[in-house]
Amino acid sequence: MKIRILTIGQKMPAWVLTGVDDYLKRIQPFVQTQFVELPMAKRGKNDSDADILKYCQTEGESILAALKSNETLIALEVGGRELSTEKLADTMQQWMLDGQDIALAIGGPDGLSDAVHQAAKWHWSLSKLTLPHPLVRVMLIEQLYRAMSINHNHPYHRA
Repeated sequence: MKIRILTIGQKMPAWVLTGVDDYLKRIQPFVQTQFVELPMAKRGKNDSDADILKYCQTEGESILAALKSNETLIALEVGGRELSTEKLADTMQQWMLDGQDIALAIGGPDGLSDAVHQAAKWHWSLSKLTLPHPLVRVMLIEQLYRAMSINHNHPYHRA
């Protein structure tokens, strides 16, 4: 199993890069994990609803173009399924047993396109709260690492 995190936006603050890099190093012995940063559509100051829809569609096309044919797409969004860390660990264990490669999609500031919604096997919410996209990256990789630490009886989860 491999995990790729397809995320819109390329210029992250240093604290995000530090957090993501730390957990990426930690998770690699358990599961090959990679972030794929995709460009965010340029936005204007007075964008119409039609403009915003176009941005979402453009970003969605880049997510779907980055998706590999053997990957199962999971869309991260506020309205998705909520999982406890233990349930995530069980889910990841099943992915490994099934030999599934996973692509997790994090949309841009206006969310994911309808095409990405439809292509996703399921939708996952990290929280009912609306979170800033840079923070989502850190929270996501930390939870993936925590779930893998549970599956490998590593003490991180108990700490």
